[in-house]
Amino acid sequence: MTLCVTNVDINTMHLRKKTINPSPEMENDDCFPTPKRRRSSALLSSPPSVSLSIPSTSRSHSNCFLCKRPGPKLIVVPASARFQVFLKCEIIIPAGSRCCPNHVDDGYFKADVWSQIKASKNSLLNRSSILDLVKRLRVMALQNSSRIDFESSTNLSDSDYWNLTGVSKEAFNELCGSLKDVRNTPVRSTRTSLGIFLFKLKSGLSNNMLSTIFNISKSSLRRAIASVRQSLVASFVPQNLGLQHVSREEVIEKHTRPLAQTLFGSFHNSEAILVLDGTYIYIQKSNNFQFQRRYNSFHKGRPLVKVMVVVTTTGYFLTAVGPYLADGKNNDAAILIHMFKTNVQDIQNWMHEEDIFVIDRGFRDAVSLLEEIGIRAEIPSFMKRGEKQLSTEDANLSRLVTKVRWVVESANSRIKRWKFLDKVLPTNQVPYVGDFVRIVCAISNKFLPALSKGQEDDVAVGARMLYLSRQVNTLKERVETEHLGTRRSTVWKEATQVVDFPRLSEERLRELTCGTYQLKLSKSYIQEHVDGKNDIFVHQEDPNLLKVKLQSRHTASKSHVLWISYTEIDIVSWYCRCKTGARVVGVCAHIAAVLWYLGYARYRYNIDEDRIGVRDWSSFVEDAAAIPEEIDHSESDESIIEE
Repeated sequence: MTLCVTNVDINTMHLRKKTINPSPEMENDDCFPTPKRRRSSALLSSPPSVSLSIPSTSRSHSNCFLCKRPGPKLIVVPASARFQVFLKCEIIIPAGSRCCPNHVDDGYFKADVWSQIKASKNSLLNRSSILDLVKRLRVMALQNSSRIDFESSTNLSDSDYWNLTGVSKEAFNELCGSLKDVRNTPVRSTRTSLGIFLFKLKSGLSNNMLSTIFNISKSSLRRAIASVRQSLVASFVPQNLGLQHVSREEVIEKHTRPLAQTLFGSFHNSEAILVLDGTYIYIQKSNNFQFQRRYNSFHKGRPLVKVMVVVTTTGYFLTAVGPYLADGKNNDAAILIHMFKTNVQDIQNWMHEEDIFVIDRGFRDAVSLLEEIGIRAEIPSFMKRGEKQLSTEDANLSRLVTKVRWVVESANSRIKRWKFLDKVLPTNQVPYVGDFVRIVCAISNKFLPALSKGQEDDVAVGARMLYLSRQVNTLKERVETEHLGTRRSTVWKEATQVVDFPRLSEERLRELTCGTYQLKLSKSYIQEHVDGKNDIFVHQEDPNLLKVKLQSRHTASKSHVLWISYTEIDIVSWYCRCKTGARVVGVCAHIAAVLWYLGYARYRYNIDEDRIGVRDWSSFVEDAAAIPEEIDHSESDESIIEE
């Protein structure tokens, strides 16, 4: 086999062929692969030819580019430090630049050298520098992708929006569209500003935490919150809150429960029924003593401001007025009088005669003014001087009020679900408390479901409660006539020994209690009995009358005594000696607990194994009163010395 090799004669630039006789080893090979040239591991480098209008520092190998100190103990600026300067200052440090070792700490520049960076107006880069910069930017973007990002609606799921902002994704987009005066900036967009604002209200986190989470300076964060607050107050709140955003007729037709109309309205259903109460926003103590005296609440024993909330019987926020001071001159009645005297939001023309305010006892001093205007006030009854229990009539009427009034308590709880308003606010936030509360109320009206929707049986329940409110408590009369409460021949036994008590369904229990609040408390009452800490004792007055002694949930030294009359299939009547125990419109919590346990729970649950109420966490807390008794060994056998 003969190989022909072509050589190039550089001097004559002629091609010459040379014949080579192969060795025997080469003759046996089938092919002879051409050896591959080794690829250089060095990065490709091209001359700097791309000019960009980005500031750049000077390139120096013999001097520090920061302090201009000459070598020889200089180091090459790390790539991480060069990228750090580009991100924070938009300045490019050319590759290969030198600096003193004391300027760098763990691959990054120290904080005291940032002011020493001097740069020219333009940068001259090569392909390698641009490629390295793009790769580092991509890595940085991937690393920061886990941070909260509201820029696009696809970055977060609908559940994420609920958890972070308190509204759905669709509601967030609609809110974003209502921000007319919030501008996009290089640091944050309109969506990010709205996300920061809602996240602040929802979480109640400090600006320091939010600055870290959103990677925005605190000053920019404060500007975002202020701009969104002002924009929402100007454009969104007036359309969803206030006496002028909804007509009186619309309130009557769309935001009034049939139950409330049945209990307090007339046959024509032409009255507007509103529920009022004040909600408290707690604030820090102020070094201004005059202000501190005015906003310190004697009732709560804490500094706070009050916002008067007006809702319909479905829980729809009609308006939120305030905030007001918290001293004795600013109780609920005084605030309501101020609202009418100053005609807040034209309330005098909005309200008509025969309209109804459902209020609590704190408004009692304003009842006379409401009667002069022609507004009817539905308020719980007061106990007469020297009495320890409301009469049956007063207790019944009070139950009608609480059946409707609970919705404003739930509305206040909805406000406090935004943790920012549930925390103790610094005094510099007092000027904006009213704006924050009104924004939350407007969001609730626009995007959240009604707190109390009308039920199909509202009219029937209302009619039944009205009928019961006119009845008398016959069992109370019997107890007082026969002196059942003072008999000494009482034989107490455990409640588990009662075997002829009728079984009750959940529906029947709700009918007896006229609601669910008392039933929720029943589990906690019975839990003490199940744990063996406080037994429920019963005494059989006669075959169909049961006397029960139940531990008070407020005072350890107090017990409640009650009577229940029953047949084999149902409950006939009841009476308890507590403050509201004489009513027949529903039952008190003590009677409800006994009915729930004897007629339902002991057949439904395994009392010995199932946990009925809330867990007792006191076992995880130290008790200073739990001190073991000392044993006196002075008279023991060992101490006696025999003579």
